[in-house]
Amino acid sequence: MKTSIATVSIAGNLREKLEAIAAAGFDGIEIFEQDFIAHDGNPREVGDMIRGMGLEVMLFQPFRDFEGLPEPLRTKAFDRAEHKFDLMQELGTDMMLVCSSCHPAALGGIDRAAADFHELGARAAKRGIRVGFEALAWGKHVNDHRDAWEIVRRADHANIGIMLDSFHTLARNIDPDTIRRIPGDKIFFVQLADAPAIDMDLLYWSRHFRNMPGDGDLDITAFMRAVMATGYKGPISLEIFNDQFRSGCARNIAKDGYRSLISLMDDVRVAEPSLEIDLPPMPARAKTEGLSFIEFASRGSEAQTLETLLRTLGFQHSANHVSKNLSLWTQNNIRILLNKESEGYAGNAYTTHGTTVCDIGIAVNDAANTVLRAQQLGADLFSQPVDAGQLDIPAIRGQSGSVLHFIDQTSGMAEVWDVEFTPVEADSGHAGLTEVDHIAQTMSYDEMLSWSLFYTTLFDMTKSPMVDVVDPDGLVRSQALSTPGGALRVTLNGAETHRTMAGSFLADSFHASVQHIALATDDIFETAKALSSRGFEALPISSNYYADLAARFDFDPAVLAQLERYSILYDEDANGAFYQLYSKPFAGGMFFEIVQREPGYDGYGGPNAPFRIAAQKRLMRPKGIPRT
Repeated sequence: MKTSIATVSIAGNLREKLEAIAAAGFDGIEIFEQDFIAHDGNPREVGDMIRGMGLEVMLFQPFRDFEGLPEPLRTKAFDRAEHKFDLMQELGTDMMLVCSSCHPAALGGIDRAAADFHELGARAAKRGIRVGFEALAWGKHVNDHRDAWEIVRRADHANIGIMLDSFHTLARNIDPDTIRRIPGDKIFFVQLADAPAIDMDLLYWSRHFRNMPGDGDLDITAFMRAVMATGYKGPISLEIFNDQFRSGCARNIAKDGYRSLISLMDDVRVAEPSLEIDLPPMPARAKTEGLSFIEFASRGSEAQTLETLLRTLGFQHSANHVSKNLSLWTQNNIRILLNKESEGYAGNAYTTHGTTVCDIGIAVNDAANTVLRAQQLGADLFSQPVDAGQLDIPAIRGQSGSVLHFIDQTSGMAEVWDVEFTPVEADSGHAGLTEVDHIAQTMSYDEMLSWSLFYTTLFDMTKSPMVDVVDPDGLVRSQALSTPGGALRVTLNGAETHRTMAGSFLADSFHASVQHIALATDDIFETAKALSSRGFEALPISSNYYADLAARFDFDPAVLAQLERYSILYDEDANGAFYQLYSKPFAGGMFFEIVQREPGYDGYGGPNAPFRIAAQKRLMRPKGIPRT
């Protein structure tokens, strides 16, 4: 299976685009005419540059407003085509995309269009060129792949075929299974793009909101199942128009694109095992059993502050690493590591970000296969020297250079706590915290699609719709990802301005990954009492909030008084209730959250976010005052 991407899909000049595409692992490109015209090299030089990077020029596109034109426009269209054929032969490519006409003078009629394409096929054949016809979703007369196929069928020329684009089919709600009626050898090329479900003009939607397969709401898997069922053997390519991507990092976007294609085709293979898909075997998405540990890098007074906070949260210092300045803090099923090393990976993480979550351990069904799948999807492996007798736990790089370690029960990795740690005498008692409910990762808004794709292609996770979180100084976009049953939950929060709390955290921490950790309890009132007795300082919530709760919900006055006394926030939906209690911010904007989640409630207390953020900002340094 050959993979391709249109040069229009990513940012940069032509050379920068090609370098990013080659580095991501693609086999070839669709060269977008505008990218070629803007480059200062001649066609032969451009073709040599592309091939010199190990890429093929799989398609030249687009050729617009061709079929159904009256004279003299018809003759001019064929002259334009001959000129493009000359250019293509200099470039070294033998396939051209013709998109359905939007020309105001274009005439309808399938036979008229078929006659035009038959003549174009005859001219193309003399040059050894093939031409594919694509139905634009907003085409004047042809906007459905079924009509495009009928024109190709009637054109009846070996050098004329159809090109399929998932956006043009799925955006118009055309049943993708109708593709199964098309002979695979008459499908010349396949382009893929996903998109969020937005009710807007098709052309504007297409030009600004396309994204990678798996990042949107279109059923790309069903589309590709239908395509592959025809016996199609050609390239699978991406054609993405997206405002974020146009200003993003070319290498990251290309890497995401390659990841999306490989994951998609693996999904197609799993859905229809009888299909012949030329793709190396790939382990299934990893099934997770929750977080095994969360590791902080910290030093000096910041580490002392964090230790004090952990004690007030009911954590016990239960063990020390046998050779590192690394302590283990536990409470029921929760493990938090505090790494005070001044060298190595953790030392570098602290130097870069200050106190930060540098490493996350994820319990998976098969650690080796998880890393293998991650590697096949383009993830960066992580390794560091281990001392004799210590365990070499599989790991990859995560957001902002952080690390994800994978621990399973079958390889002996789960014994790391006995092998590498020496118990110490721990305090008795805890505060009723049972497990990690979720972690919240903060990033620039333009990184959100990338990390959503990272998680959903590697793990068996689904994503919730993106929502806006109101900050007093702007908006933050948030999206929740969760495994079936909720053993692993991650929220991605995208900041567009440094004035928001999320944006301020990014700026102050030099883009650290995790901003807050939510810990679960079965009884938040008992936990709140235990925390208070340990000296825990909860985030103060305005009394106006509780007056509003009394108006919105039918609370027993005694319960409402308990909520206000312990600064507990409340939310509910049709399936259950949700309670939240927050620590004060520490280390430049990090914080802990304690939650009680009733069965059936799958949210994250979104309606409370503006009040939580306002309360946190009241405690943080005034605007314009630098961090000391």
